[in-house]
Amino acid sequence: MAEAKNVTFESIMHDLEARQFGPLYYLMGDESYYIDRIADYIAEHVLQPEERDFNQTILFGSDVTASQIADAARRYPMMSERQVIIVKEAQNIKNTEALAQYFRAPMPSTVLVMCHKNGSIDGRKKDLLKAIQSAGILFESKKLKDRELPAFIERYLKDRQVSIDPKSTQMIADNIGPDLSRLTSELDKVILSLPADNRKITPQVVEDQIGVSKEFNGFELRDAIVNRNVYKANLIIKYFDENPKAGSIYSFLPMLFNYFQNLMIAYYAPNNRSQEAVAEWLELRSPWAAKDYMTGMRNYNGVKVMAIISKIREIDAKSKGLDNPNTPPGELMKELIFYILH
Repeated sequence: MAEAKNVTFESIMHDLEARQFGPLYYLMGDESYYIDRIADYIAEHVLQPEERDFNQTILFGSDVTASQIADAARRYPMMSERQVIIVKEAQNIKNTEALAQYFRAPMPSTVLVMCHKNGSIDGRKKDLLKAIQSAGILFESKKLKDRELPAFIERYLKDRQVSIDPKSTQMIADNIGPDLSRLTSELDKVILSLPADNRKITPQVVEDQIGVSKEFNGFELRDAIVNRNVYKANLIIKYFDENPKAGSIYSFLPMLFNYFQNLMIAYYAPNNRSQEAVAEWLELRSPWAAKDYMTGMRNYNGVKVMAIISKIREIDAKSKGLDNPNTPPGELMKELIFYILH
């Protein structure tokens, strides 16, 4: 698929906040959070409240045709400099030829926002992609990787003058996962719970507000594995086995796979004895984030790490029912932890 011209969420928001509005925004991808943020900002800030009744229209892709959208976009605004048309569920529009024609010559007085969720434009529609990029903004909203969640959480909270420690960050990331709409909703709930004179999120706050145990969570399990603390790791696994709602193999397998995959890469760092060099090699957000990899290289050799990665893949397949008729997830997790630590 054609790549957007270095368009990011931040660059779009910067222009919008400066009231530099384009005639066309095609927002697509698997992460709905950024699509909604941009569309909502345009809906709330382009027009004055008194202008919206006649000049702001919300359409749904399953209810209109491409021709109807194009005709609406070609209308002139009424007693306003601009009109805004937001098309939700744009992925449901069947025939896009009329839109492609409009995209080649959009009305400068119309701000047309196409919200295409749960996927992207078929890469074979090169004429459509070219038309969008030449006349407007083409933005692909991608799901964040698990390793990117801590930085997102810290940045989101910093923008709201709230601090958080690394353990609390990882607890939230492990428990909520990469659904940014749910994640930001939970963060907002935690922020509201903070007293005015103490704007810091701690593990106790996370436990109280989100319901994640500060003693039995993914962060502590990973810490136990990194340090080869057999007793602590088994205690946590026992807790999860008895409290399946608190955590499961399906959330911990990606976390462990990412850690050991990065640990394997760390061995190949040009200077793997330097925490700063390893952090740079792994593209981590700070040297502090490389601490666990320095410990891991002391506690696990390269051969063992390769074997662990293979074992994680095997357990992942079994957790999905492949070559596993009846072993429950809890037993699979115990099998994996025993293999890693022995």
